[in-house]
Amino acid sequence: MPERINFPHYDKSHYRFLHDIESIDLSKLSEKERWRIEHQRLHEKHRGHEAMHAEMVLILIVTLVVAQILLVQWRQRYFKSYQKATLIGMWVIPIGICMKYGWTRFIIIWSIFSVITGYITFRSTRKPLPGNTPRLVYKWFLLIYKVSYFIGILGYMVVMLTLLGLNLLFLIKPQIAMDFGLLCLFYGLYFGVVSRDFAEVCTDSMAAHIGVSFHV
Repeated sequence: MPERINFPHYDKSHYRFLHDIESIDLSKLSEKERWRIEHQRLHEKHRGHEAMHAEMVLILIVTLVVAQILLVQWRQRYFKSYQKATLIGMWVIPIGICMKYGWTRFIIIWSIFSVITGYITFRSTRKPLPGNTPRLVYKWFLLIYKVSYFIGILGYMVVMLTLLGLNLLFLIKPQIAMDFGLLCLFYGLYFGVVSRDFAEVCTDSMAAHIGVSFHV
């Protein structure tokens, strides 16, 4: 028997207030007043969803915890297969999705990153190992780490400030500010994690050539 979904119930005052807000003619208001009304409309449309959001967050946390435990066990027991599977998955799956939906910006950035990283990875696997390759590997992945860290922190700060409503001080719509913050957060996390895995592959390859073993 299908589970019954309980939607939030509102009193008549909520619908009356929501109707009053929706009936306001924004063209007759100033820029600042329009932004305030739109922000208030957004809050009114999502009023009463707190319980549903709490359940969604709880399910997400449990899923993340279980997935994290499984991934840690996989990494500890079969590190090589874990490294290859996660690296290939994170490297190929996002670009496939972006090509399907035509997200040009990510495709261009991913292509530039892949060409440079692929060249550096190729250099690290050559025999004999060129003398300047370790320095090249270090400089490239250090640069990617710093850029990814900065972009990730910027995205996190934008998201938090948007949730606090500070975007209205700069007359930026909540949707635009949130989209920008989440986009920066995604780019920082994605390229930071992928570059870290590539750095481990290059390090292991160079260490094997010179007879040194590194343990992460």
